[in-house]
Amino acid sequence: MRDTNKSSVIKKIDHVAYAVRLETIKKWAWFHTVMEDGKLIQKIDDVRPNDPDSSMMLWCINYGTFGIALVAGIDRKKESQVTSFIKKHGDHAVQHVAYDTYNLESFRERLKEFNGKLRGDVLIGKDAFGIYKQVFGKGYDAEKDPAQACFPEYVQRPATKEEEAEITFSQRAGKGFYQQIEDASEKKDTETLLGFLSIPSDWEPIVIE
Repeated sequence: MRDTNKSSVIKKIDHVAYAVRLETIKKWAWFHTVMEDGKLIQKIDDVRPNDPDSSMMLWCINYGTFGIALVAGIDRKKESQVTSFIKKHGDHAVQHVAYDTYNLESFRERLKEFNGKLRGDVLIGKDAFGIYKQVFGKGYDAEKDPAQACFPEYVQRPATKEEEAEITFSQRAGKGFYQQIEDASEKKDTETLLGFLSIPSDWEPIVIE
């Protein structure tokens, strides 16, 4: 494995988000906390209580060096995007993996150089794992509705108080993750994260020891 250094763009996995059924979220929380000894550090039973259309549950589990997010759909007037995802992929399916970057702005510029497509604006906030700056990539599969597509998330979390202040004061307006997917579904935006047009025809993978 390569030594971690700040010339890399990805530091580590920040968290993995599993889409689960409303009736099984408690069972999966038991699995991750009792069997795997994770720590439940956040339990939001309705992230959009005032939304008449749909919402989701969000429970966060910490393992020390990374986390797990369990999300379950709450259907109201409309089917929740999480419910739609589960219908396609099954219970406890990986919806997205979040990668911790050394510098999110630099990574966004790098992604643009390779024609990478992001879902929306950079979001600033604080979750169960701490202060974050995050952005979501578009889905991997063009044939799927955005609500059913797996996608990446990229985050930056401060390592020092100075970095924490920098992130906090660089806040930019943007719609939250749930709303970004809702909007993409309504617009039938099936554009993918990468078109792979930047890959040279003669490129071959090289194993680095």
